[in-house]
Amino acid sequence: MAPFYRERNVGESKRHNMGVAENGVSGLGSPFGELGVEFSHSELRETAYEIFVATCRPSAGKPLSWSPQYERSGEREMSLSPSPSPVSFSSTYSPASSSPLRRSLTSSAASTVKKALGLKSSKKSPYKDGSPARSSKRPTTVSELMRIQMGISEERDSQIRRALLRIAAGQIGKQIEAMVLPLEFLQQFKASDFLNPEEYEAWKVRNLKVLEAGLLLHPLVPLEKNDSAVGRLYQVLKGASVRPTETGKNSESMQALRSAVMPLVCRSLDGYPTDTCHWADGLPLNLMLYQILLEACFDSNDECALIEEVNEVLDLLKKSWLVLGINQMLHNLCFSWVLFNRFIATGQVESSLLFASENQLAEVAKNAKAIKDPSYAKILKSSLSSMLGWTDKRLLAYHDTFQADTIDLMQSTVALGISAAKILVEDISSQYHRRRREGVDVSRNRVEAYIRSSIRTAFAQKMEVVDSSRRSYVNQRNPPPPVLSVLALDVGDLVKYEKEVFSPVLKKWHPLAAGVAAATLHACYGSELQQFLSGITELTPDAVQVLKSADKLEKELVNIAVEDSVDSDDGGKGIIREMPPYEAESVVASLAKTWIKLRAESLMEWVDKNLQQEAWNPRATAEQFAPSLVEVIHMMDETVEAFFQLPIPMHQDLIPHLVSGLDQGLQHYISKAKSGCGTKSSFVPTLPALTRCTTGSKLGVFKRKEKLPMFQRKKSQVGIMNGGDSFGVSQLCIRMNTLHQICTELEILERRIISHLRNGEFTDMSVLNGKEAKFELAHASCHEGIQQLCEATAYKVVFCNLNHLLWEGLYVGEPASSRVEPLLRELQQNLELVASTVHTRVRVRALTALMKASFDGFLLVLLAGGPSRAFSHQDCQLIEEDFRLLRQLYLVDGDGLPQELIETAAIPVTNILPLFHEETEDLVKRYKRTVAQVYGSSISKITLPPTPNNWSPSDPNTVLRVLCHRNDKAAIKFLKNTYGLPKKL
Repeated sequence: MAPFYRERNVGESKRHNMGVAENGVSGLGSPFGELGVEFSHSELRETAYEIFVATCRPSAGKPLSWSPQYERSGEREMSLSPSPSPVSFSSTYSPASSSPLRRSLTSSAASTVKKALGLKSSKKSPYKDGSPARSSKRPTTVSELMRIQMGISEERDSQIRRALLRIAAGQIGKQIEAMVLPLEFLQQFKASDFLNPEEYEAWKVRNLKVLEAGLLLHPLVPLEKNDSAVGRLYQVLKGASVRPTETGKNSESMQALRSAVMPLVCRSLDGYPTDTCHWADGLPLNLMLYQILLEACFDSNDECALIEEVNEVLDLLKKSWLVLGINQMLHNLCFSWVLFNRFIATGQVESSLLFASENQLAEVAKNAKAIKDPSYAKILKSSLSSMLGWTDKRLLAYHDTFQADTIDLMQSTVALGISAAKILVEDISSQYHRRRREGVDVSRNRVEAYIRSSIRTAFAQKMEVVDSSRRSYVNQRNPPPPVLSVLALDVGDLVKYEKEVFSPVLKKWHPLAAGVAAATLHACYGSELQQFLSGITELTPDAVQVLKSADKLEKELVNIAVEDSVDSDDGGKGIIREMPPYEAESVVASLAKTWIKLRAESLMEWVDKNLQQEAWNPRATAEQFAPSLVEVIHMMDETVEAFFQLPIPMHQDLIPHLVSGLDQGLQHYISKAKSGCGTKSSFVPTLPALTRCTTGSKLGVFKRKEKLPMFQRKKSQVGIMNGGDSFGVSQLCIRMNTLHQICTELEILERRIISHLRNGEFTDMSVLNGKEAKFELAHASCHEGIQQLCEATAYKVVFCNLNHLLWEGLYVGEPASSRVEPLLRELQQNLELVASTVHTRVRVRALTALMKASFDGFLLVLLAGGPSRAFSHQDCQLIEEDFRLLRQLYLVDGDGLPQELIETAAIPVTNILPLFHEETEDLVKRYKRTVAQVYGSSISKITLPPTPNNWSPSDPNTVLRVLCHRNDKAAIKFLKNTYGLPKKL
């Protein structure tokens, strides 16, 4: 609901919510929330004072009279009883009354509140001087003191008291908490009670804004959507915001206002009728009003000190709790915030205020352990978060915030921050309760975060000096001095100062405060040291000096960490684990690794530049491998020899890095060598769609022409992929030989490395006998590459080079007139070419791949040859004879491949050939049976079965393909009726 009233004084519009006091001293923003109606500080102050005066009234049945200020000479007061009592004002006033409000002021005894909070007494208060001049100005009662403290004029005070007397005259015996003060005041005051109409109008607007804030925006009891009183009050306030409101008791506007207000203020949380009126006890309105009352406890002449009479004032303020809905929990929280905010607002010079706020937080912590009210939890979280945010900002960089002479202030700041954090985490956070069994220490974790953050900030500032020094040498001829040596000295001074000044304070919450600081500085310097060394390619005098300085600093840091953790549970092992040593040996090893990396990168760059020019010519070398490999092996030999000449003591430890670097270069060469050669799947033609034969057809030239365009498309794709003579059969064989030669050369290089290690003073035999000196990845890549090249060569020969004889020739038309003999003659020539070109140790793998490719091609013709091929039941004999001749080709009168290897490779074909012996009716039955076995349903309920990865007589698609190529009426009819297959593509 949008507020009707906006603050007219723009300069004060948000002064209170922004934490700005009237005297112009700035504090933090209020953590209690926004009111929604913009009150000036003076408006809230006057409202709070009215509540204070109204609630501090005589005991039950004791009358209260009002007399002008000049007659009473500061003696007029209202009495206050410990429990709610009815308002009963009489026509007389007794100066001898024992009312707390009228209690005479004395400064004889120190305040118990100040003692409890650890606060000082005011040194500037004019009331402490006993001279007559001072005594004449001294307030004689607590009420008079509160009026002065809150800045209320005597005239305004008189107006309030007159109004209360008028109210009492008409409502004798009625408790003050059963009244709605703004409503009563609106009825009692007239324009004649004010100096001018503007003041009167502003006073009315303030009271209406209080009603709006307390009943519509922040009610104690949540509003119901269908409550008619809400709508009526809304309309009354809306009307009052646009035209003046008559405030006479019997005026129509006041009657409407009262009829709308009373139903709302009489509601209760439990739904039962109540005599208490709830109009100023909703959050955050009540806390803002109560905060103003608490701020009156500070001496107006000494903003950092509480008044001497703070005990009496706080006792009186308790009388406002019922109207404001304050309880002990809210009082403790609000008072802690007021003390904290006063410290901020007064220039952050009086550390006792922080100490007092932290002491008050101890009471808040007791209450927080049993929080059930979500509204209070929200206010508590907001307040503590504001406190914690302020302390974090200073403690996360405490080297900038505090010095040796302000160490007391730092201690109070840390204590406050830890207290706030513990309440937030331990008493409010549900996540903490889930992790409590893990032993979470909030105080220790918080302080450790402060130490690490501030140490890093201080170190960064030291680095600024170093960077400035480094930049000053940019344009000079001489090289810059080793600035990290200077930084090491500065860091040593920093950790000593930390240990002497800050660690004793922080040790209260973290037993290893100095050790954490040392470990953090160790990490910070180590990071800079690594950055410095990363730019060095060889050991230089500067690098040696920096390493010496780093070693000295490291000893200082480790000693501090060890001394600080002598009494810890783990003996300091945890801190020491955070401090990996600045070992010169590891630095040297790192430089050596960089050297190895550069050599490996150089090898890879050479491969990228030169391997693309390699022609893979069979006649280039006598051994029939690529000339480029000779240069690669030469570069690797040079790298190994140069490595063992490096002046380092850890050759043995760096062998895995040397082997890994060279291994990467070789793998790059291997990848380039087989790149673009294709794979098995690159050359296999796309299978044509399934068709059925024509009864009694004689397939001849027409079908051969029909098949040709389909393969030409596939062939053109392979040509684009392979392109050029470097991918011919001979060139592919040279690539195989090259990869095989790499394996041979690697074995020689491995033996040379082992020989160097044995000739040196090495004691770890695991390197000599283990895998550290083995080029395992390169060996594996070579074997994988050889296999890929064998398959690519084989399928290129069968499906590309011999395409016209196999895919476009074998069994096209009449099977008897297009048999396998022409294919065998050409295949024989390719076998001889491959056998004569590849290395003897690669020959079996290459010929085996060629054999498997030819078997796959033969089977593909039988099962996926397209409409240009049709077989009768009688053709099974010649098909088996042709396959026998194909197998015989690889025996070569006993000089070819082993018989067992050939028979194993022929199994996929020999498993399919029996299907061509079966009658058509048996094939149909087999097909139906396999469909039922595979899919669990009849063929009428499925579409064409998918093409399998491997042909099999138990696969429905394989059996269906035999039927598609069966040239008889039964097969044709079944295919037409079942799937409606066409006769041609």
